[in-house]
Formats: sequence, structure tokens, C-alpha cells
Amino acid sequence: MHYSDYKTILSPQNGMNLYRGCTHGCIYCDSRSACYQMGHDFEDIEVKRNAPEMLERQLRRKRTPCMIATGSMCDPYIHLEEELRVTRRCLETIERHGFGLAILTKSARILRDLDLLTAINEKARCVVQVSLSTYDEDLCGKVEPNVSATKERVRVLEVMRDAGIPTVVWLCPTLPFINDTEENLRCLLECCIGADVRGIVCFGFGMTLREGSREHYYGELDRLFPGLKDRYIRTYGDEYVCNSPNSPALTEIFERTCREHGIISTPEEVFAYMREFPSKRRQTTFDAFM
Repeated sequence: MHYSDYKTILSPQNGMNLYRGCTHGCIYCDSRSACYQMGHDFEDIEVKRNAPEMLERQLRRKRTPCMIATGSMCDPYIHLEEELRVTRRCLETIERHGFGLAILTKSARILRDLDLLTAINEKARCVVQVSLSTYDEDLCGKVEPNVSATKERVRVLEVMRDAGIPTVVWLCPTLPFINDTEENLRCLLECCIGADVRGIVCFGFGMTLREGSREHYYGELDRLFPGLKDRYIRTYGDEYVCNSPNSPALTEIFERTCREHGIISTPEEVFAYMREFPSKRRQTTFDAFM
């Protein structure tokens, strides 16, 4: 772990990453890709020490409140968050100024902040997103070794449902020849239906591989699934998108199930839903400065 100070924390699209790097250990992680130009070992977490102060400054400057997003590149609830509480401090700032939140995680640690998530949802809007890929717990422990188990993440969805906080599931990635089965998909969809999720993000049934993430993934395949790397090379070569051979059947099951249960399921629809900000809200400290 090491610290850095930043001059800004929000992107032009109102997204933020509070850490750089990750200790979840997911074998497929795209954030390892060389294109992101991370200048340190992936497991040597860069902590954006002044993120809460930068967020406070940038939210004060915004004339119109909106949804603030986090979790796309680095999980806001990696193990360091238990001690450092950078994410919680940022949530406190978002709640105080009456902004909304769209937050993505693979960790049940998010339940620690249920009070703030509920307060944000009551004052403005909160959407909790959870990533699910593998229903079988033993297999999940191999491909995502340091994250909350699938059943724990499903419990997060259920807790949010009971708290009146809308949820979205990221159904990805689908690893060819590993978790690309109809049984896996149907079990995960049943979890989504039971938790009454509002939407599911699915970019198709496959994964992406590029420089940096490809080498790491293939090394993990050699360790966990001997011989499977050669099958990938024969099937995909150096392709960026590696679609499962089962993709057509899985797509049909996914689309039909979402349609039958009223779950929004195209990326465009789901992202539009997460960007929505309510037109009516309570007066906040932010308003007092206008």
C-alpha cells in the first residue's frame, strides 16, 4: 500500500475511483491491462488519500446535483477500506450535499455502510450494483479467491431489496470452458429474480483479454486448470473478445428470462437507469450555499 494526493477525483462523467489496484485476486481482471498505465504492482494498492476532500470541493462547485458513480476500475470495498474508510467518508460527503450514488462492488463489506446508502436513497437516489459470475462456490473460490462468496453477495442484494434500495447485477465475465454453462446462468438468474433486481448488465457471454490481463489470466489457467490455456490459444488466438461457444443458447435464456420478469437487460437501458436523478429532493446543505 502507498498513498498519493490528487488534484481532482471526479471524471467528466462524474465517476471516481478511490483506490488504484486491487487485492480481490480475480484471475480475469481487465484492470490489469497495460492500457491503464498503472505504474506500480497491481496488488500494491494506491490510496487516494485526499479523495474525500477533493470530492467535497468538486461537489460544492456543481450547480446541479447528479449521480456519482464508483467501482468501475477498483472495488471501493477492498480489504483496506475496513481500516482506511475512504469510501465511507466519500459517501458521507455525497449524502451531505444531496447527490445520488451508483456504487459497484463484489464485497459484502458494503453492508457496513447501509445507514449511509439508505440516507442517500431517501434524500436523493442510490443504486447498488453487485457483480456475479459464478454460482458454484468452489469454482468461485478459484476464479475470484479473495472476494465475498456468491451467496454473500446475493445476501447483499436481498438486504438492499428489504431496505428499498434498487439494485443492478453485473453478470460478467463468462469464462469460456469454465463457467459458461446453462446451469450456472440459470442459477444466477434465479438469484437475481429472488432479490428483485431492477436491471442486469450483460455485454454478451464471454470475456476480454488484452496485454497485461491476458498474460496474468493464462498464468492462472496453467495453475488452476492445466491444459486449458492451450485450448484458449487454439480457439481465440490473440483476439480481444473471447465469446463462449455457448453464447447463442445462453443469450436466448438470458433475454427470455429478463423479459418474463420485467428486468431491464440491455447495457443502454441499465446505464440510463443508473444515471437518472430525481427531479424532486429535499433541501440540503448544498442548496444553502446557492
